[in-house]
Parts: sequence; C-alpha cells; structure tokens
Amino acid sequence: MLTNIKNELGTITIDQEVIARIAGLAAAECYGIVGMAAKSMKDGLVHLLKKESLSKGVRIQATEEHLIINVYIIVEYGTNINAIADSLKSNVKYRVEKQVGLPVKDVNIFVEGVRIQQ
Repeated sequence: MLTNIKNELGTITIDQEVIARIAGLAAAECYGIVGMAAKSMKDGLVHLLKKESLSKGVRIQATEEHLIINVYIIVEYGTNINAIADSLKSNVKYRVEKQVGLPVKDVNIFVEGVRIQQ
C-alpha cells in the first residue's frame, strides 16, 4: 500500500514497507528490546525476526492526515516494559515524522514475548 504526500510542487509516494522499515530500525535501537516479533498464521507461534526483516514486526495504518503504527516486539527478561514502551513510542514517532514528513497519531506497542538471556 502506498502513502501519498501532496504539496505545491507535486505528489510524493512512499510505500508503507519503507515506513515500516524506518519504524523497525528505530525500535531495534531501543534498550531492552531483543527484537521484532512476527506471528505465524499457520501455527500461531511468535518468531523473533532477523535484522533483514524488521518491517514484518510493524503494521502501518495510513490516512491522508496521519499514521498509526503498530509495533510487535520481544523484550529482554528483567527490564521495565513500561519504560521500554515509552522510549520506543517516542523514538519511533520522532524518526518516522522526521524522515517521512507525516504526523504520527499513535504508536501502539504489542509485547509478544519475553526472552531470557543465557
């Protein structure tokens, strides 16, 4: 799906995969996040995504006025999930708004799992 930004010079079209990748990279930088999560439709299990597929752990809903970003993460055991979510929301919102130029209305965080470090 494509997102269009119109201005006096013309139209800019941005694929939502690009926005999801920006959000995924911003999320991966946050402390306490082990990685992005993706649910397998066939078996219902949550899988930890590799760096190459961070955008699969992000869902974008776009309107003409704003974006709503859903981020699916796996956190490290023993970390404060509320603090991680606050940091993640502000980092993703800032990065997407700065790089894409569209306002982000909401960043919704879905903690899909906790990973224990060995």
